[in-house]
Amino acid sequence: MKIAILGTRGYPYVYSGYETFVAELAPRLIKKGHDVTVYCHKGLFQEHPKEVNGVKLVYLPSIESKILSQFSHSFLSTLHVLFQEVDIILYVNTANGPFGVLTKIFRKKTAINVDGLEWMRPKWKGLGAKYFYWSSWLSTKVFDVIIADSDQMANIYRNEFNAESVTIEYGATCAYSSNPELISEFGIKSHEYYLVVGRLIPDNNGDIIVRGFEQSSSSKKLVILGDVPYEDEYARRIRETKDERIIFPGYVRNGNVLKELYCNAYAYLHGHEYGGTNPSLLKALAYGNCILALDTVFSREVLCDNEYGLYFKKDPTSVREMIDFIDQHAGIVAAYRAKSRKRIEERYTWERIADNYEELFADLLDKK
Repeated sequence: MKIAILGTRGYPYVYSGYETFVAELAPRLIKKGHDVTVYCHKGLFQEHPKEVNGVKLVYLPSIESKILSQFSHSFLSTLHVLFQEVDIILYVNTANGPFGVLTKIFRKKTAINVDGLEWMRPKWKGLGAKYFYWSSWLSTKVFDVIIADSDQMANIYRNEFNAESVTIEYGATCAYSSNPELISEFGIKSHEYYLVVGRLIPDNNGDIIVRGFEQSSSSKKLVILGDVPYEDEYARRIRETKDERIIFPGYVRNGNVLKELYCNAYAYLHGHEYGGTNPSLLKALAYGNCILALDTVFSREVLCDNEYGLYFKKDPTSVREMIDFIDQHAGIVAAYRAKSRKRIEERYTWERIADNYEELFADLLDKK
């Protein structure tokens, strides 16, 4: 099959879950004998090879603004792919809903991974939220297949838009600590810090986690990996904490260092609210973490309720109570760490995810 992937920043550029998804899926599909093309933001790459690791690359420009960058790039990518010989077009991000009208007119076989509840995210207000809701609804009308990344997300699309979808989650690769000395550059020691990984945006609830940790009596550190690539008042307020226990390394792009930070954390704090299957949460499980998660239906699906994690409410007091409790119960932490990778192995391996996409594309291609 010839497969084109649109709607990400590109390959092998890694910024968010979308790019990680493409970086894991595309090479696996190629190993299965398929032809994969990924559309890339030209301005994000200093070099523009036509192919990397067997993945064919098309570089197109975009309007460089927070709101229009991805939309403008997806528009140009759609215009380009319509005139290419491809069997399947895979879009990611529900914001790309309108482009399904064009692919339908040209009778292209299409699927869209709708990801999270974009219309509910605090960063999109007013017209932005209305657009994402409309675009999500439109996606269910014009794309051949809707892909949800969790059963709970599929339920929401069924109830909200009366639309059926196929559930294919994200994946992760299990790994163990091999060089714990790498974390010393941050002034921390193994199992002496809590870890948060995610952009400093409202729907990740970093402010609630920070305020809760500030109120705790923990002697451990709180390490927050991630930021936003633009000036932002919300992120600035979080970084202005006076608590010396809280560390903001920003983005850590070295994969080995990032792995060690995950593997050596005492526990992982997950505050994401509106996504489905969150890649950072899966990575925390794959790297052997005890998970403390915001209590959402999405977190409970991944963690099998309390089987693979514990929960706090969207309230600093609840965060503080959880941290103080876990601080005093190292045995519970160790038990969760010991079994966390089992959850990945039973449901969230990238091999399984790639198999599911291959099967979906084959079924779609067989339909008249």
